[in-house]
Amino acid sequence: MKTCFVVMGFGKKTDFETGRVLDLDKSYKNMIKPAVEAAGLSCIRADEIVHSGVIDVPMYDQLLKADVVVADLSTSNKNAIYELGVRHALRPYTTIIICEDGFKVFPFDINHITIRQYHHLGEDIGFDEVMRFREQLTKAVKEISENSSPDKDSPVYTFLPALMPPEIEVVRAAAVAATVSPQAPQPPAAPDQTHSALMQQVDDAQKKEDWITAKALLSTIRNMINEEVKRKQAGATVKVIDQPEDPYLLQRLALVTYKSKFPTEKDALTEAHHLLNLMNPETSNDTETLGLWGSVHKRLWEITKQLSYLNEAIRAYKRGFYLRNDYYNGINYAFLLNARAVQLTDHAEAITDFINARRTRIEVAAICEEWFEKNPMPDEQKLTPDILSDYLKTWYWVKASQAEAFVGLDEDDKAQAALNAAYAKAPETWMKNSTEEQIVKLKTFLGDSPLKFITQ
Repeated sequence: MKTCFVVMGFGKKTDFETGRVLDLDKSYKNMIKPAVEAAGLSCIRADEIVHSGVIDVPMYDQLLKADVVVADLSTSNKNAIYELGVRHALRPYTTIIICEDGFKVFPFDINHITIRQYHHLGEDIGFDEVMRFREQLTKAVKEISENSSPDKDSPVYTFLPALMPPEIEVVRAAAVAATVSPQAPQPPAAPDQTHSALMQQVDDAQKKEDWITAKALLSTIRNMINEEVKRKQAGATVKVIDQPEDPYLLQRLALVTYKSKFPTEKDALTEAHHLLNLMNPETSNDTETLGLWGSVHKRLWEITKQLSYLNEAIRAYKRGFYLRNDYYNGINYAFLLNARAVQLTDHAEAITDFINARRTRIEVAAICEEWFEKNPMPDEQKLTPDILSDYLKTWYWVKASQAEAFVGLDEDDKAQAALNAAYAKAPETWMKNSTEEQIVKLKTFLGDSPLKFITQ
């Protein structure tokens, strides 16, 4: 069977051009892998490779030998762009470039190459778009994999036509010779499971709300990656610059850590604080990091009632909202402004927070309305259970945020209608309970409005 190697990021990544967070695993599992397999090729991504030692070896091997490479450049992923360059240097053809349509400015070196685009909702991809792009990608993979004389798609071989690509069989023979050489260092034993398999166990644990197991698994993955980095540094002939840890892994580990409430809730929140602090949240433009930083400090404020935690949470949600212009950061920012307004002794400051909360909710309500217009409820009979579940979770939080915005704007009829619609489709009971708890607190804050200090 012919093979396809997929070059792309893993998990949720922030597109700093638009401020959106894209779940790249949804792109891979819902669109790319099914499309490639429908074309008759086996499909693998770097996190699915079973390997011993440093991952670079099998990754470069795949970039050289794979019959087809699909490179997804969404979120301007640096690793994906670099690996695409390696592929273009090694093979004159059979490389397909794709990306999410929010990517507006392509690097000069690839802006004249055919790039197939798809539409991503952020947390998920719409069913119709999944089916459209699957069909397009399957057709493209079939065409280039079955063509005995494919057109060159590498700019390296296009502009240097006399250049000869490396002979794959020669490279393979050299690699085999190196592994049997008595001088060659022996690699450590192969890992029992791939990164992808472990992450799937993390997903399963989170669905069961088994936060302690999810934390243990993520800690194992983190240790594996750190050990691999140490092996690279030990084998380097020159000093290697220390690299920051993968933000997606740290974000997920921080999330399950504070959700675990172990050994105590405050201890778990403090540990999550330290994990997130590794990503410099005070200056970060990563809205996922800012959202988690806000959540951790919001809860620390609720437990301790310390104003410093509340201020830090407000700062994080405010920054996240203005960077991303999204309902999640916006609705939490507005909520905490009202929470602070009832505590401030300076009446002018309290009134300012109250007014800013209202202004933010007006924006949030508009953002939610726009989301519903762009992502109408699909025919549920046509969706797979996984795609339907993902869509409904996002739909629920948008509708709940819209309802909360209406509550804060004193639009009671709209608020109740939105809440009824949200509760009717809540995928999980805890989501409804979370919304109800937040709105009860909000109504308490609104009932103690600082506008009473305004004199005629």
